[in-house]
Amino acid sequence: MDDIKLLLDQEAQRINSVEFIKDDPVQFPRQFDNLRDIEIAALLSSSIAWGNRKMIVGNCRKMFSLMDWQPYNYVMDKGYEDLPDCNIHRTIFAANLKHYLRGLRLVYERYGTLADMALARGVGEADQPAWMLAQALNGILYEANDCEDNRCLPLNLGTTALKRLNMALRWLVRDDGIVDLGVWDVIKPSRLYIPLDVHVGNVSRELGLLNRRSNDRKAVLELTDKLRRYNSADPVLYDYALFGIGVHHHNVSHPCPSV
Repeated sequence: MDDIKLLLDQEAQRINSVEFIKDDPVQFPRQFDNLRDIEIAALLSSSIAWGNRKMIVGNCRKMFSLMDWQPYNYVMDKGYEDLPDCNIHRTIFAANLKHYLRGLRLVYERYGTLADMALARGVGEADQPAWMLAQALNGILYEANDCEDNRCLPLNLGTTALKRLNMALRWLVRDDGIVDLGVWDVIKPSRLYIPLDVHVGNVSRELGLLNRRSNDRKAVLELTDKLRRYNSADPVLYDYALFGIGVHHHNVSHPCPSV
């Protein structure tokens, strides 16, 4: 067996466990039962999922506390319009969150669920679902606000890796009963793309899985194509592996999975 595949499979099995949940923002959509709450929690948690994980989790908790842990009701009742000026997470402020939530309210008013919007827009049949979903969402965000904002959802869809939205889709689509929720059947797991950040990019290059130097859309396509050769049905399972390899300081240039 390919040594890299063996390493990836071992690390994915080790990291993809219930123990992973408590330190990760995936814990927040998992706290809800209603699909609409889950979808909104997934979008919002992933939208601030960059930087220090402890800070991300803490700021997610504060954000949902502002909503009294009822994200769907908060969105539909326009509770966000009473949100005072405040920092949500790093460069995201109350004004950015309001912009996003106005658009999400229009999504739920028009389609009922985000899944139904994705179905209506053909996201599941797209070669690159996250980018099609982002395009649809950006259109609705503009319609709801009459202006653009790139803080919660990128606008540069031709180049962005869309790490945060690809992460949200991993949560919503993958269904192995461990960490990810698997509440969507609109997109097949085989069509998902790796949530690419600096850490995943660096580990992937050291493993020889990624040649492109920029962590952009082309890099996501290149890396995911490589991962599909190891697991065509569920390539983003290896998101766990790439996370775990770096965190535990494996010598990824010369992997020795038998040790």
